[in-house]
Amino acid sequence: MTAQSSAVAFADPFTTGFTYDASPMRVRFGPGVITELGAELDRLGLGRTLVLCSPEQENTGKLVAEALGGRAAGVLAQARMHVPIEVAHLARERAAALGADGCVAVGGGSAIGLGKAVALEHGLPVVAVPTTYAGSEMTPVWGLTEGSRKRTGRDPRVLPVSVLYDPELTTGLPIGMSVTSGLNAVAHAVESLYAPDCSPIVSMMAEEGVRAMTAALPAIVAAGSDLDARARALFGAWLCGACLGATTMSLHHKLCHALGGTLDLPHAPTHTVVLPHALAYNQRAAPAAVAALSRALGADNPAHALWALAGELGAPRSLAELGMAEADIARIVEQVVTSPYANPVPVTRDGVARLLQAAWAGESPAVELAPDRSTSVAGEVVA
Repeated sequence: MTAQSSAVAFADPFTTGFTYDASPMRVRFGPGVITELGAELDRLGLGRTLVLCSPEQENTGKLVAEALGGRAAGVLAQARMHVPIEVAHLARERAAALGADGCVAVGGGSAIGLGKAVALEHGLPVVAVPTTYAGSEMTPVWGLTEGSRKRTGRDPRVLPVSVLYDPELTTGLPIGMSVTSGLNAVAHAVESLYAPDCSPIVSMMAEEGVRAMTAALPAIVAAGSDLDARARALFGAWLCGACLGATTMSLHHKLCHALGGTLDLPHAPTHTVVLPHALAYNQRAAPAAVAALSRALGADNPAHALWALAGELGAPRSLAELGMAEADIARIVEQVVTSPYANPVPVTRDGVARLLQAAWAGESPAVELAPDRSTSVAGEVVA
């Protein structure tokens, strides 16, 4: 095996053994639980928190700050996709200037990612109030974009110390955003199932997370105010995010990081488009993942089932409709193969190019049947 090819060997965890680290966080779940935020901050000993949110969520952020009263140091409504480094600098400076002892991140991955950027610099604890299904609140993964390159890493300091899941806060999430955010969450679970550090515990969470989310999304499309469906989707997002937090990311996430950081494509829709194609690329080398996903989705070909589901839910299915030019495929391929993430199938130029071409055009995902031995990352392939 060569490091450059990025293929990893998978074995039965019951034979080889496995490790599972439980994330040290607290979760409050249920309709109306946001009213307990002040008490939660008191329990944590936080007396002056900076409320972070995106411009679109500014009204919600201000309402949260008003409810917190003297516990809120201020509101910064500057969170953006992919956490641009200049926004991270602004949040860090504002937190220091206000003497904040923690952050309350209200919103999706952009707001929670910004809270993580502050924690990474100053070590301030983050309390997350998710209003989407991104799942960032369940991971110690941070991401920063600088010079059209997105860097990611893991650090226990950025893991939120408390998460409040209130489905009432998600009923206003537009249907289209709900769908792509939910399928983004599914991508976390899918990749965890064939991660080199997967475990039976993660596999159970992943299967149930996919089942809960894919069952909830059609109900949300039918009635966005369906509180039961919203609650089940948040539960699915919790499980899927926890899977991402416990395992190593693979080809799907590498592709989305490259597409988002380089081309500034929208985060959740990009995950939605890429997921079926990345799964199709890996299915032949991940039979246990295919079995779990087949049970969760009720389909023998999970990659095609997810592609079909996206179409049924009205989600985008091509990178072209997200604003990517066909000419951009080559430079994304180069980024991905130059520094690939661990993956069950060798990451090759030809293979990734085919994957991106199909995703760009919105074609039905083609399941790879045999390893591509024509052009590997370093001129070698893994048998």
